Amino acid sequence: MTPADTRIAVVGAGLAGMTVAGLLQRAGFPVAVYEQAPFFARIGAGIILSANAIKVLRRLDLEAKLVATAIAPAAFVSRAWDTGATTYRLDFDVEAEARFGAPFLNVHRADLHKVLETALTPGSLHFGHSLVGLEQRADHMRLTFGSGQTAVADIVIGADGIRSVVREFLFGAEPPRYTGRIAQRAIFPTGRILGGPIDDCTKWWGEDRHILSYFMTSRRDEVYLMGAVPAPPWEHEETSRPGSRDDFIAAFAHFHPDLRRILEAAQEVNIWPICDRPRNDTWSTGNVVLMGDACHAVRPYMAAGGVSAIEDAAILARCIARFGSPAEAFRCYEATRIPRVAEVQRISIENSWMHHDAAVDWFFGYDACSAPLTEPR
Repeated sequence: MTPADTRIAVVGAGLAGMTVAGLLQRAGFPVAVYEQAPFFARIGAGIILSANAIKVLRRLDLEAKLVATAIAPAAFVSRAWDTGATTYRLDFDVEAEARFGAPFLNVHRADLHKVLETALTPGSLHFGHSLVGLEQRADHMRLTFGSGQTAVADIVIGADGIRSVVREFLFGAEPPRYTGRIAQRAIFPTGRILGGPIDDCTKWWGEDRHILSYFMTSRRDEVYLMGAVPAPPWEHEETSRPGSRDDFIAAFAHFHPDLRRILEAAQEVNIWPICDRPRNDTWSTGNVVLMGDACHAVRPYMAAGGVSAIEDAAILARCIARFGSPAEAFRCYEATRIPRVAEVQRISIENSWMHHDAAVDWFFGYDACSAPLTEPR
């Protein structure tokens, strides 16, 4: 199959889906992206884009737009919950950018989505398309959506998140694994914080919980907080719901005053169940392949879920462009990605990343656009 003759359908317009679509379109493939939401809304949370993600997005000519939209934090700082002592610090200076090959950026997910959308061919992103059917025909895949509309493709990429519908069509229904913790999230104006300036990006480590705070724009006018705390089983149908500001503050009432004054500035709080999936090294069947949280959902303790999805996009696009058959492309993609993602999954479960001195070059210094591909066997 040649690029121009290979129709590709991407299900899901998240970080993974839009990145792989942009890269494949630049390689000459006709790609359509189908997103169930009616439009992008400014909901969600912040995201940390480490250097390894920026090196991929650079290939889509998005680096300058992201730098203008996001914040390049001065450093990542780990602090002890009780004494406030710094247990680890990684400065993001000129030397670090040279060392890792790109800057580090923090950004609101909605702002990132807007930037990613500019990398797609106009008219190739279709909102309001909720996948309800996927079947193999003689020489193509047929997709059916809740609206009754249909589409055909030679390759289907499932980039539709931890509750992936594409995954269900391949392997059957299997709910994500609840980890016994919830994420408490809040976004609010910096001006609400009393007592002077705060660091750009700090993770506070407690005995059975942690909390992360960082700015999301270069103006430093908006703060994002995400705390992970033990919680009873999640018995709600919603995947997120409003939380209690008082509960949020109480969960970290025993932490250092430098954190508590930030917590006091929180207004609206939302909570999410923290879920993952057991490791499963089968990411494809036939002409259908998964990426991102659809195949390797991780706990958000390493800030590596979105970054890993972006890396997936680069490797998968390279493999599809290189091999003449989807089967060969998918085997190469899996062989290249699984060992690296397995280590990310392990560290995320352990929740040890950059708590103390850490070897970080293997992660931040990686370039998925030039790293060797593992030949399929």
